[in-house]
Amino acid sequence: MLLNYQQIKEKAGRIRKYHATLPNKREETIIAQKTKKSSSDKAKKIQWHPAFYAAAELELKENIEELDLISEYHLSKEPVRIDLLIIKEENADKVMKNEIGHIMRKYNVLEYKGPGDELSIDTLYKTLGYACLYKGYGKTTNEIPAEELTVSLFREAYPKELFLELKRKGYTLEEKYPGIYYVGGNILFPVQIVVISRLSRVMHSSLRILSANADIEDIRKFLEQTENMKTPRERNNIDAVLQASVSANYEIYQKVRRANGMCEALRELMKDEIEQDVARGEARGEARGIIDTCYDLGLKEDAILERLQKKLNISLKTAQEYLKTFGKQMI
Repeated sequence: MLLNYQQIKEKAGRIRKYHATLPNKREETIIAQKTKKSSSDKAKKIQWHPAFYAAAELELKENIEELDLISEYHLSKEPVRIDLLIIKEENADKVMKNEIGHIMRKYNVLEYKGPGDELSIDTLYKTLGYACLYKGYGKTTNEIPAEELTVSLFREAYPKELFLELKRKGYTLEEKYPGIYYVGGNILFPVQIVVISRLSRVMHSSLRILSANADIEDIRKFLEQTENMKTPRERNNIDAVLQASVSANYEIYQKVRRANGMCEALRELMKDEIEQDVARGEARGEARGIIDTCYDLGLKEDAILERLQKKLNISLKTAQEYLKTFGKQMI
């Protein structure tokens, strides 16, 4: 994880350096487009969907024992799959506790669009089509009643074009809860569109941190809310959400993990980085001691650099950095 971040950071550094030498606006535009594409490509490579499945479980944890959550549900032998299918068990509560689940009935089709993915009118029709196919593939006639089906679509950003198109077609949109819009009108099944960035921070932190630009307060809220979740299922879901979120927001998580009270899940996830930081701290302490001793002995800088390289098994460049940092303090 750290290696990937450094590679991306170095690559971005090269782009910025090259950008500074460009002679005209056309080339500046090209570089800006490449930089934007690089960020977009990075977000697309992150495995957002498994993290979404985990976040969905965390969101619905109060009713989780009454639900069957089936990811990438195959509608047929062909590669047509529902992102997430949620089936309520027979003895489940009629209304789920989490507000995202209030619209849900026995069979619930969920479509998730990760950061950078489009949510259009075609996406809505495709998902309605999945719901129709799911009903049609029942083992017996009307095994899956239409009145027991719902459709939910999730996306981080506000789908302005989709909402305009729905209104143009005569559908209504009601923001039932912050970020949760019910689609009304002549539509096959109850439909809700969940705009993740507008969800309540307090109630939906597990979804809100599934972002390429996560807010540090959302991260802190998620870590706070999941600190006491200890079951294997909960810990696996927390890890899945964090892996995607950390990959997309590494610098922010570095700030969070250095703060007091870092949670166990984040500490375990970033264990390698923490150990590297500790090792670097120990090396810096040793370097300072060596430099101090060398100055007491009256050694010249070349001799100090040689001793640093030999004692700490470091490069000349690193030794020079240590001498620059600590040497002036000792003079």
